[in-house]
Amino acid sequence: MPHPDERDVRGLVMVITGASDGIGAIAARRLHERGATVVPVGRSPEKTARVAAELGVEGLTADFSSLAQVRDLAERLRERHDRIDVLANNAGGVFTGGRRITEDGHELTFQVNHLAPYLLTRLLEDRIAAAPGARVVQTASMGNLLGRIRPEHLDGTTGRHLDYGAYCRSKLLNVVFTRGLRAHYATVGIDAVASAFHPGVVTSSFGRDSAIAGVLYRGPARRLFHTPEQGAEPLVRLATRPDGAAIDGRYFHRHRADGPLHRQGRDDALARRVWERSAAMVGLPA
Repeated sequence: MPHPDERDVRGLVMVITGASDGIGAIAARRLHERGATVVPVGRSPEKTARVAAELGVEGLTADFSSLAQVRDLAERLRERHDRIDVLANNAGGVFTGGRRITEDGHELTFQVNHLAPYLLTRLLEDRIAAAPGARVVQTASMGNLLGRIRPEHLDGTTGRHLDYGAYCRSKLLNVVFTRGLRAHYATVGIDAVASAFHPGVVTSSFGRDSAIAGVLYRGPARRLFHTPEQGAEPLVRLATRPDGAAIDGRYFHRHRADGPLHRQGRDDALARRVWERSAAMVGLPA
Protein backbone atom coordinates (compact mmCIF):
# COMPACT_ATOMS: atom_id res chain seq x y z
CA MET A 1 0.00 0.00 0.00
CA PRO A 2 1.22 3.55 -0.68
CA HIS A 3 2.43 5.78 2.12
CA PRO A 4 -0.36 8.11 3.38
CA ASP A 5 1.56 11.08 1.94
CA GLU A 6 2.02 9.49 -1.49
CA ARG A 7 -0.31 8.80 -4.36
CA ASP A 8 -0.80 5.19 -5.42
CA VAL A 9 1.60 4.69 -8.34
CA ARG A 10 0.96 0.99 -8.86
CA GLY A 11 0.69 0.32 -12.58
CA LEU A 12 1.60 3.87 -13.60
CA VAL A 13 4.07 4.06 -16.49
CA MET A 14 7.18 6.00 -15.52
CA VAL A 15 9.94 6.71 -18.05
CA ILE A 16 13.24 7.74 -16.44
CA THR A 17 16.11 8.91 -18.61
CA GLY A 18 19.65 8.78 -17.27
CA ALA A 19 18.58 5.64 -15.40
CA SER A 20 21.65 3.51 -16.08
CA ASP A 21 23.52 4.94 -13.08
CA GLY A 22 23.38 7.40 -10.19
CA ILE A 23 20.17 9.01 -9.02
CA GLY A 24 18.25 7.86 -12.10
CA ALA A 25 18.96 4.20 -11.39
CA ILE A 26 18.10 4.61 -7.71
CA ALA A 27 14.85 6.43 -8.51
CA ALA A 28 13.95 3.65 -10.96
CA ARG A 29 14.44 1.04 -8.24
CA ARG A 30 12.41 2.95 -5.66
CA LEU A 31 9.51 3.63 -7.99
CA HIS A 32 9.56 0.01 -9.15
CA GLU A 33 9.34 -1.08 -5.50
CA ARG A 34 6.21 1.07 -5.16
CA GLY A 35 4.59 -0.84 -8.02
CA ALA A 36 5.15 1.54 -10.93
CA THR A 37 5.85 0.21 -14.40
CA VAL A 38 9.30 1.73 -14.79
CA VAL A 39 11.05 2.16 -18.14
CA PRO A 40 14.76 2.87 -17.53
CA VAL A 41 16.48 4.75 -20.35
CA GLY A 42 20.24 5.16 -20.55
CA ARG A 43 23.08 5.85 -22.92
CA SER A 44 25.15 2.77 -22.01
CA PRO A 45 23.61 -0.50 -23.28
CA GLU A 46 25.51 -2.53 -20.67
CA LYS A 47 24.62 -0.38 -17.65
CA THR A 48 21.03 0.08 -18.75
CA ALA A 49 20.63 -3.66 -19.29
CA ARG A 50 21.90 -4.35 -15.76
CA VAL A 51 19.38 -1.98 -14.19
CA ALA A 52 16.57 -3.33 -16.35
CA ALA A 53 17.46 -6.94 -15.52
CA GLU A 54 17.47 -6.15 -11.80
CA LEU A 55 13.94 -4.76 -12.09
CA GLY A 56 12.74 -7.43 -14.50
CA VAL A 57 11.75 -4.84 -17.12
CA GLU A 58 12.86 -3.76 -20.57
CA GLY A 59 15.43 -0.98 -20.74
CA LEU A 60 15.87 1.33 -23.70
CA THR A 61 19.01 3.11 -24.87
CA ALA A 62 19.61 6.40 -26.62
CA ASP A 63 22.50 8.83 -26.92
CA PHE A 64 21.11 12.34 -26.62
CA SER A 65 23.99 13.77 -28.64
CA SER A 66 22.00 12.43 -31.62
CA LEU A 67 18.50 13.79 -32.15
CA ALA A 68 17.83 10.87 -34.51
CA GLN A 69 18.30 8.55 -31.54
CA VAL A 70 15.92 10.69 -29.46
CA ARG A 71 13.28 10.37 -32.17
CA ASP A 72 13.86 6.63 -32.34
CA LEU A 73 13.53 6.39 -28.56
CA ALA A 74 10.22 8.26 -28.68
CA GLU A 75 8.93 5.90 -31.35
CA ARG A 76 9.91 2.82 -29.32
CA LEU A 77 8.17 4.25 -26.27
CA ARG A 78 5.06 5.01 -28.30
CA GLU A 79 5.00 1.47 -29.66
CA ARG A 80 5.13 0.01 -26.16
CA HIS A 81 2.93 2.36 -24.14
CA ASP A 82 -0.38 4.07 -24.87
CA ARG A 83 0.09 6.37 -21.87
CA ILE A 84 2.98 7.82 -19.88
CA ASP A 85 2.17 8.92 -16.35
CA VAL A 86 5.62 10.25 -15.43
CA LEU A 87 8.43 11.36 -17.73
CA ALA A 88 11.57 12.09 -15.72
CA ASN A 89 14.02 14.02 -17.89
CA ASN A 90 17.02 13.13 -15.76
CA ALA A 91 19.74 12.49 -18.36
CA GLY A 92 22.45 15.11 -18.65
CA GLY A 93 26.10 15.82 -18.20
CA VAL A 94 29.02 18.20 -17.82
CA PHE A 95 31.26 18.06 -20.88
CA THR A 96 34.86 19.26 -20.90
CA GLY A 97 37.38 19.95 -23.63
CA GLY A 98 35.92 23.10 -25.12
CA ARG A 99 33.01 23.64 -27.48
CA ARG A 100 31.87 20.47 -29.21
CA ILE A 101 29.28 20.48 -31.97
CA THR A 102 26.93 17.52 -32.43
CA GLU A 103 25.99 15.86 -35.70
CA ASP A 104 22.83 17.99 -35.54
CA GLY A 105 24.82 21.24 -35.46
CA HIS A 106 24.31 22.22 -31.81
CA GLU A 107 26.70 22.68 -28.91
CA LEU A 108 26.87 19.35 -27.06
CA THR A 109 25.88 20.50 -23.56
CA PHE A 110 22.92 22.48 -24.89
CA GLN A 111 21.67 19.54 -26.94
CA VAL A 112 22.07 16.79 -24.34
CA ASN A 113 20.80 18.78 -21.36
CA HIS A 114 18.05 20.84 -23.00
CA LEU A 115 17.18 20.26 -26.65
CA ALA A 116 17.03 16.44 -26.53
CA PRO A 117 14.67 16.32 -23.50
CA TYR A 118 12.62 19.10 -25.08
CA LEU A 119 12.25 17.01 -28.23
CA LEU A 120 11.48 13.80 -26.33
CA THR A 121 8.81 15.53 -24.23
CA ARG A 122 7.16 17.04 -27.30
CA LEU A 123 7.19 13.74 -29.24
CA LEU A 124 5.52 11.96 -26.31
CA GLU A 125 2.89 14.64 -25.81
CA ASP A 126 -0.09 12.51 -26.84
CA ARG A 127 1.00 9.70 -24.50
CA ILE A 128 1.35 12.21 -21.64
CA ALA A 129 -2.05 13.69 -22.51
CA ALA A 130 -3.56 10.19 -22.31
CA ALA A 131 -2.64 9.99 -18.60
CA PRO A 132 -4.71 12.51 -16.59
CA GLY A 133 -2.52 14.15 -13.96
CA ALA A 134 0.69 13.06 -15.71
CA ARG A 135 3.96 14.61 -14.61
CA VAL A 136 7.10 15.76 -16.36
CA VAL A 137 9.98 16.08 -13.91
CA GLN A 138 13.16 17.85 -14.94
CA THR A 139 16.48 17.33 -13.14
CA ALA A 140 17.96 20.84 -12.97
CA SER A 141 20.63 22.30 -10.68
CA MET A 142 21.42 25.23 -8.43
CA GLY A 143 24.04 25.90 -11.12
CA ASN A 144 21.19 27.76 -12.84
CA LEU A 145 22.20 30.75 -10.71
CA LEU A 146 25.41 31.07 -12.72
CA GLY A 147 23.74 30.67 -16.10
CA ARG A 148 22.59 33.28 -18.57
CA ILE A 149 20.34 32.72 -21.56
CA ARG A 150 20.76 34.79 -24.71
CA PRO A 151 17.96 33.73 -27.09
CA GLU A 152 19.88 34.97 -30.11
CA HIS A 153 22.71 32.54 -29.27
CA LEU A 154 20.57 29.82 -27.71
CA ASP A 155 22.38 26.76 -29.06
CA GLY A 156 25.83 27.87 -27.92
CA THR A 157 27.56 27.51 -31.28
CA THR A 158 28.78 31.09 -31.27
CA GLY A 159 30.23 33.49 -28.72
CA ARG A 160 32.43 32.73 -25.76
CA HIS A 161 32.39 29.13 -24.49
CA LEU A 162 33.24 27.93 -20.99
CA ASP A 163 32.54 24.28 -20.19
CA TYR A 164 30.95 24.90 -16.80
CA GLY A 165 29.23 28.03 -18.07
CA ALA A 166 27.52 25.95 -20.77
CA TYR A 167 26.38 23.51 -18.09
CA CYS A 168 24.94 26.26 -15.88
CA ARG A 169 23.14 27.79 -18.84
CA SER A 170 21.64 24.40 -19.72
CA LYS A 171 20.40 23.96 -16.14
CA LEU A 172 18.75 27.37 -16.29
CA LEU A 173 17.17 26.25 -19.56
CA ASN A 174 15.76 23.21 -17.73
CA VAL A 175 13.87 25.54 -15.38
CA VAL A 176 12.77 27.86 -18.20
CA PHE A 177 11.59 24.83 -20.19
CA THR A 178 9.54 23.69 -17.19
CA ARG A 179 7.88 27.11 -17.07
CA GLY A 180 7.22 27.01 -20.81
CA LEU A 181 5.86 23.46 -20.63
CA ARG A 182 3.38 24.41 -17.93
CA ALA A 183 2.12 27.30 -20.08
CA HIS A 184 1.92 25.05 -23.15
CA TYR A 185 -0.13 22.39 -21.36
CA ALA A 186 -2.53 25.05 -20.08
CA THR A 187 -2.92 26.46 -23.60
CA VAL A 188 -3.63 23.13 -25.34
CA GLY A 189 -5.70 21.72 -22.49
CA ILE A 190 -3.46 18.87 -21.35
CA ASP A 191 -3.97 17.73 -17.75
CA ALA A 192 -0.31 17.36 -16.83
CA VAL A 193 2.11 18.84 -14.30
CA ALA A 194 5.64 20.13 -14.96
CA SER A 195 8.27 20.64 -12.25
CA ALA A 196 12.05 20.85 -11.89
CA PHE A 197 14.43 20.20 -9.02
CA HIS A 198 17.99 20.47 -7.79
CA PRO A 199 19.04 17.07 -6.32
CA GLY A 200 21.84 18.49 -4.20
CA VAL A 201 25.55 18.09 -4.90
CA VAL A 202 25.74 14.33 -5.24
CA THR A 203 28.72 11.98 -4.90
CA SER A 204 28.00 10.11 -8.11
CA SER A 205 29.98 9.71 -11.34
CA PHE A 206 28.18 12.72 -12.80
CA GLY A 207 30.51 15.55 -13.69
CA ARG A 208 33.69 14.01 -12.32
CA ASP A 209 35.57 14.79 -15.51
CA SER A 210 34.83 18.49 -15.03
CA ALA A 211 37.84 20.44 -13.78
CA ILE A 212 35.78 22.32 -11.18
CA ALA A 213 33.73 19.35 -10.02
CA GLY A 214 36.77 17.11 -10.03
CA VAL A 215 38.54 19.28 -7.42
CA LEU A 216 35.44 19.21 -5.22
CA TYR A 217 35.00 15.45 -5.53
CA ARG A 218 38.58 14.87 -4.39
CA GLY A 219 38.67 17.56 -1.70
CA PRO A 220 37.37 17.88 1.86
CA ALA A 221 34.12 19.44 0.59
CA ARG A 222 33.11 15.91 -0.44
CA ARG A 223 31.94 15.35 3.14
CA LEU A 224 29.16 17.90 2.55
CA PHE A 225 27.81 16.14 -0.53
CA HIS A 226 24.63 14.11 -0.70
CA THR A 227 24.71 10.41 -1.43
CA PRO A 228 23.11 9.20 -4.68
CA GLU A 229 20.31 7.75 -2.55
CA GLN A 230 19.65 11.19 -1.08
CA GLY A 231 19.93 12.78 -4.52
CA ALA A 232 17.19 10.53 -5.86
CA GLU A 233 14.73 11.51 -3.12
CA PRO A 234 13.39 14.73 -4.74
CA LEU A 235 12.76 12.94 -8.05
CA VAL A 236 10.85 10.14 -6.32
CA ARG A 237 8.97 12.67 -4.23
CA LEU A 238 7.84 14.75 -7.21
CA ALA A 239 6.69 11.58 -8.98
CA THR A 240 4.68 10.38 -5.99
CA ARG A 241 3.33 13.53 -4.28
CA PRO A 242 -0.45 13.42 -4.21
CA ASP A 243 -0.89 17.16 -4.75
CA GLY A 244 0.13 17.70 -8.36
CA ALA A 245 -1.24 21.24 -8.55
CA ALA A 246 1.05 22.30 -5.70
CA ILE A 247 4.18 21.44 -7.69
CA ASP A 248 3.08 22.59 -11.15
CA GLY A 249 5.57 24.98 -12.77
CA ARG A 250 7.77 25.13 -9.69
CA TYR A 251 11.49 24.67 -9.11
CA PHE A 252 12.54 22.75 -6.00
CA HIS A 253 15.86 22.99 -4.19
CA ARG A 254 15.78 19.36 -3.11
CA HIS A 255 12.45 19.34 -1.24
CA ARG A 256 12.07 23.08 -0.79
CA ALA A 257 9.71 24.76 -3.22
CA ASP A 258 10.78 27.92 -5.06
CA GLY A 259 14.47 27.41 -4.43
CA PRO A 260 17.27 29.83 -5.37
CA LEU A 261 16.71 30.73 -9.00
CA HIS A 262 18.22 33.07 -11.59
CA ARG A 263 15.84 35.93 -12.43
CA GLN A 264 15.55 34.59 -16.01
CA GLY A 265 13.98 31.46 -14.57
CA ARG A 266 10.90 33.55 -13.68
CA ASP A 267 10.62 35.32 -17.03
CA ASP A 268 7.49 34.13 -18.88
CA ALA A 269 8.34 36.07 -22.04
CA LEU A 270 11.78 34.44 -22.14
CA ALA A 271 10.21 31.02 -21.56
CA ARG A 272 8.03 31.58 -24.61
CA ARG A 273 10.99 32.65 -26.76
CA VAL A 274 13.02 29.61 -25.67
CA TRP A 275 10.03 27.36 -26.41
CA GLU A 276 9.64 28.80 -29.90
CA ARG A 277 13.35 28.69 -30.72
CA SER A 278 13.65 25.11 -29.44
CA ALA A 279 10.63 24.05 -31.50
CA ALA A 280 12.14 25.55 -34.64
CA MET A 281 15.46 23.77 -34.02
CA VAL A 282 13.77 20.35 -33.92
CA GLY A 283 11.26 21.06 -36.68
CA LEU A 284 8.10 21.11 -34.55
CA PRO A 285 5.30 23.68 -34.35
CA ALA A 286 5.51 25.95 -31.32
